[in-house]
Amino acid sequence: MQIRLNEQVITIDDGLTIGQLAQQHRPGADVLILNGFPASAETMLSADDELFLIKRGEMPPADELEYLMAARHTPGIHARLKSACVGIAGVGGLGSAVAVALARIGVGHLILADFDLVEPSNLNRQQYFVDQLGMPKVEALVETLRRINPYLQLTSHCVVLDPGNLPLIFSPCSVLIEAFDRAEMKAMLVDTVMEKLPAVTVIAASGVAGYGSNNSIQTRRLNRRLYLVGDGSSEAAPGNGLMAPRVGIAACQQANQAVRLILGEEL
Repeated sequence: MQIRLNEQVITIDDGLTIGQLAQQHRPGADVLILNGFPASAETMLSADDELFLIKRGEMPPADELEYLMAARHTPGIHARLKSACVGIAGVGGLGSAVAVALARIGVGHLILADFDLVEPSNLNRQQYFVDQLGMPKVEALVETLRRINPYLQLTSHCVVLDPGNLPLIFSPCSVLIEAFDRAEMKAMLVDTVMEKLPAVTVIAASGVAGYGSNNSIQTRRLNRRLYLVGDGSSEAAPGNGLMAPRVGIAACQQANQAVRLILGEEL
């Protein structure tokens, strides 16, 4: 009979238990998940079961992890995501959340740039942890992304971006996420990319503060190579700070638009 073992179809003998199969395929596996639920080693397997055998603390080999990720995508999607390169300028609340989303979906190469350090005020919305306080954000984020998928290609730059270095850093990208706090930096990035990186599309953000309506965060196409995410008006101010839920909505819209562009969906 056939079952799915770690997302691959295999043929096994009738009357086999999970424990017996584990001894054959993953000795020492101590997390046994059968059809979505924890199971004991004595459980008998049936045709068309879906079984995951996991050895706690052990990193799956690159080919197995890739197969597990690809199995959750429409056929062909994973290969296109894996071959893509996305840049993220600024890895604070927006940028760090975009990076986590793209890493989880399997975008193969992320280029990260930021000059800042992780500080306590960041923890209300950014993808960092208490034990990373004081680290350069790009280093802390690479550490986190490697825990998600150690086989990603990650390039990090702890640097203040300007019109001189920005084209060099992000030239390998097809999509660049703008995730700055300051308006002048946002304008600098857009102007520089439009002028010097004709093959790159920018996904920028404006108006993501506070706790206003979810539906006011929208993605708009401003021109052929520029998209804008946000409500366009809710800037950070006393009583209207940057908060994890709304920043997260905007970040996931930026990440999803990047995925759409990689897969050929423009609008």
